[in-house]
Amino acid sequence: MAAVRTEPGRPGFLRSMNDRAALRLLIGQGPLTRVQLSVATGLSGPTTSQVINRLSQAGLVDEAGSAVGSRGPNATVYRARTESVFGVAAHVLPDHIVARVVDPSGQLHPIAELRLPAKGRFGPADLSSAMDAACASAGRARDEVVAVCVGVPGAVSPDSDELRFVGPLRGWPRRDVRAQFEEHLGVRVLIENDANLAAVAEADARPAEDDFALLWLGEGLAVVAVSDGRMRRGVSGGAGEIGYVPTSRTAIGIDPQAADMQELAGAGAVTRLVRVRRPATRTFTAALSAIRNGDLRPALLADLAPRVAEILAPVIAVLDPGRVILGGPTGAACGPDGAALVQAQLRRATRWRTPVAATLVPDHPVLDGAALTLAQHLTEQLLDRIG
Repeated sequence: MAAVRTEPGRPGFLRSMNDRAALRLLIGQGPLTRVQLSVATGLSGPTTSQVINRLSQAGLVDEAGSAVGSRGPNATVYRARTESVFGVAAHVLPDHIVARVVDPSGQLHPIAELRLPAKGRFGPADLSSAMDAACASAGRARDEVVAVCVGVPGAVSPDSDELRFVGPLRGWPRRDVRAQFEEHLGVRVLIENDANLAAVAEADARPAEDDFALLWLGEGLAVVAVSDGRMRRGVSGGAGEIGYVPTSRTAIGIDPQAADMQELAGAGAVTRLVRVRRPATRTFTAALSAIRNGDLRPALLADLAPRVAEILAPVIAVLDPGRVILGGPTGAACGPDGAALVQAQLRRATRWRTPVAATLVPDHPVLDGAALTLAQHLTEQLLDRIG
């Protein structure tokens, strides 16, 4: 066997590795002293001092005061200058956009809401206005934005840049989607499916080893599988679009008119289901309100449980997840009570015993997932500034 030739590490490469490790820690854990940074990175004290000096000279780190109760040269606390790069996270809904400013540290900024007109919509212009609103709410200059992450009811193919499986998204192009947005906005644009971003937020709220499938119940339906922190997007970005799957024979007894899963438990189906018990219900928003509150809640949850269980049976058969999470507007409205009824229905009507739980992120999950995704992207941009 030929001997494996080894070479000593190149000093420049090792310096870059050390600098990136230290900066990542300062971004993720907040201000640290030199001693704390030395312990966290495993670097010697002198090497840590050199790292701090290089990062400071590059404008990536500065002093943030002194550690309480500490003495000597190691008492100074250092922080990453995360304010030097920021972006905007956004969630596009049928009639409005919610957006907020994001920096690499994940600091929360105020949420801005932009109502959208019924006619004359143009996706890039709508998102531009939402960026303006988010920056105004956070007191930041729009021309300093370097990236945007937007969640939409659809999937953009990573190879063709084509918008597919699209829901209520008026005014958006269908081809060359990212290219058109980036040309109009002048920044890097990350476009992701809304259910996928909700799964990112859900995974962040749960233990790192949690294995789950998020069932997104809203205007559309989707399933997102997460295992060991990894999410399955599929080759075309359309993994989990279960709303398009035809209903089974057993669904006929639940709703003879439902041709596919979307018609069984999508927004329209939920609204009609609530209207049977509350005839004045006209919108999906009103239906969700009735499910969340009021004397009809137990009956409505009982009506919904068989429909949701019908959708979950093939999902569990294929994915066999550790648990199923009910997310999206309908799933959040159902809450733990609804999840318990769905689990009982599954055990009663199928072979499956998979636990069913309510989402841990009932409010703005898509926006939260977009913010987490964008913060990671911005962190990499800061790290790339290291020479």
